[in-house]
Amino acid sequence: MLIGIWRSMISKLKSKFKSEDNKRLLSNFISLSVLQGANYILPLITLPYLVRVLGVEYFGLLAFAGATIAYFNIITDYGFNLTATREISIHREDKEKVIEIFSSVMTIKVILMFVSLFLLTVLVFSFEKFSAHALVYFLTFGTVVGQVLFPVWFFQGMERMKYITYLNILSKIIFTVAIFIFVQEQSDYWIVPLLTSVGFLVAGIWSLVLIKKEFDVSFQLQTKKTLLYHLKEGWHVFVAGFAGNFYRNFNVLVLGFLTNNLYVGYYSIAEKVVKILQTLQNIVGNVLFPYISNHLKTDKRYFMKFDAKYKKYILSTYSVGVILLFVLAPYIVYILNGSFSKEITLNLQIMSVVLLMGGLNYYYGILGLISMNYKKDFSKYILITGFANIILAFVMVDLWKDVGASLALVLSESILLIMILKKFKNLKNYKNDKKFNKGV
Repeated sequence: MLIGIWRSMISKLKSKFKSEDNKRLLSNFISLSVLQGANYILPLITLPYLVRVLGVEYFGLLAFAGATIAYFNIITDYGFNLTATREISIHREDKEKVIEIFSSVMTIKVILMFVSLFLLTVLVFSFEKFSAHALVYFLTFGTVVGQVLFPVWFFQGMERMKYITYLNILSKIIFTVAIFIFVQEQSDYWIVPLLTSVGFLVAGIWSLVLIKKEFDVSFQLQTKKTLLYHLKEGWHVFVAGFAGNFYRNFNVLVLGFLTNNLYVGYYSIAEKVVKILQTLQNIVGNVLFPYISNHLKTDKRYFMKFDAKYKKYILSTYSVGVILLFVLAPYIVYILNGSFSKEITLNLQIMSVVLLMGGLNYYYGILGLISMNYKKDFSKYILITGFANIILAFVMVDLWKDVGASLALVLSESILLIMILKKFKNLKNYKNDKKFNKGV
């Protein structure tokens, strides 16, 4: 009987994925599931080790450096992880166009990388807070170089996620093993950003070799007009991405300036757990974004239909995640810190709500508004949220330190979600949206 049931299930699955389109979607989902599984498991292995070996204060220092360098990653990404993914997805059968997109995006990203390095140098040698640990900041900047070299957007647009999987898992496994070998005491804190950067660089260089070998796509110089076109295409997503990451990382910076690395550590450990959990949504998101973008070429209402079918499952998943994280927070903190830290636990319980708020913002904002080409609207909402968070962070950190930073994050995500949902409520009435009916 059990064998019969199993055969029936296999038969149904095969019928669902007979078409090449669905087979590719399933392949990409499996590849990214493996990748995000590694992204989920490996940091969970190193996180408690690093917290215990380095201590909360030095972990806070590395978190502060990471939050600072994150802004340079945003500058060099320039929104291309979405806009270039969309363009590659649409033109993937046109090799000349693919080469143009690839070469233009890589050129712009390299230029932005050197601009970022100059800005970091000025920052480090202008403020004592940064110059005291200059080596940490420059070593952490290696992740920027690695991300510039690794065109994730190309593989996503081509819907060939298996290459990303192989590269990232190998580099992360090497990094994880190296952490346990080379980081033995608190004074080894500078080795952590060094190893992280090396992992990014290896994956980046290898990815460029694969693009040439597997897709026969190589770099070609582009005209100024072409580069300006791609700059313009990515502008609104860049503004949205910069503002979004600005407010998400800003709380760490405010804590660093208004308090000390200990409070930064309390907040950052909790935030790290939430971010690790949020990477799980990228398993689906990174697969669905090019998939939805491609379907929107022929069906402008595709995302609305998709949402009507799956919304209840998405809401249920995020809600269960919030409840589990809130209840299990003390035990998670004990595993990470070796003690039931009330400070870290409270931060984690407050941030548990971000799983729901942030998840819906990603779903309706990235998979919805961006894929439907409402980049300008999404950018505006992010900017408003960013300004609101700046005010909230300064006021709440001054009053409640790390707890204030956690509350500011939750309120900011809530503000963003309200604006996005209001936009979708208006879009449901297609007749009242001229842009939607003209095409996206």
